[in-house]
Amino acid sequence: MPHISAAAALQICVLLSALPAQYFISQWYGTDSVQRIQITERLIIASWSSFTKSYLSLDAWADRLKLWLSKTSFQRTCLNVGLLILHFRNWYYGEKKTKIGDNEAETHSYFAESSHIRSPKPGYIQFSVGQVIVHKRFGYSGVIVGWDVKAKAPEEWLRHKYPPEKQDLKDTPHYRILINKANGFGKSTAYIPEEEITIIMGLEVHHPDMKAYFSGYDGSKYIMQPWLKKIYPHD
Repeated sequence: MPHISAAAALQICVLLSALPAQYFISQWYGTDSVQRIQITERLIIASWSSFTKSYLSLDAWADRLKLWLSKTSFQRTCLNVGLLILHFRNWYYGEKKTKIGDNEAETHSYFAESSHIRSPKPGYIQFSVGQVIVHKRFGYSGVIVGWDVKAKAPEEWLRHKYPPEKQDLKDTPHYRILINKANGFGKSTAYIPEEEITIIMGLEVHHPDMKAYFSGYDGSKYIMQPWLKKIYPHD
C-alpha cells in the first residue's frame, strides 16, 4: 500500500473541500438574477428556520433547562426550585407594598406564602411547619408548609369562605397545606383554619412539591429545607 505523507493528505483535503465551493459558484453565476434571488430567499428561510428551532423554540429552551438541571446538584436544585415557587406565588397572589405613615411599608402576601420571617412565634400558634395533618371534616391528609397568625387572603375569597356566622374564624391562625396525592382529593393545596386540623404521626405525604419544601421525614414530622427554616426558625 502506497504511503501518503501528511502534506499530500492535506492537499487532497483542500482539493475535495473546494469541489462544493466550485459547484456553488458555478450554480450561482450560471443562473439569471431571478434564480439568484430565489436561491438567496431559500438560504435565508433555511437559516431563519434553523435559528428559530435552536433559540426561539420553547422546546429548545426546555431542553436547555433540563440539561442545566441535570448538571446541578440535586439538593441545590431543590433549594432553587423552592425559592422560585415561593417568589412566583408571592407575585401571583398579589404581594405588594403599601406605604403607611412616614414611608413605612407593610407587605401583604396571601395564603401563608409571605417570605416574612415568623419570629417570634406567638404562643397561640399550636402547630408547626412539617407536621402531618388530617382535615377534621373532609378527611384528607397533608403537610403544613406555612402559617399566618390570622387569615391573609383576598377579601372576595374570605367572603366566599366564611359566611357571616363564621366571620370570627378569619381572626384565627391559618395554615397552608400540601394535600397528600394518595387521597385523590382533587386539590393540591389548601388554606385552612386551625380548628380544622388534627395532627397525626407516621404517615408520609406524597406531593410533587415535597422536595422543594422538605429534605426528609423523621417519622413524626418533615424536616424543612434551609430556606424554609429561615422563615419559620421556631418550628
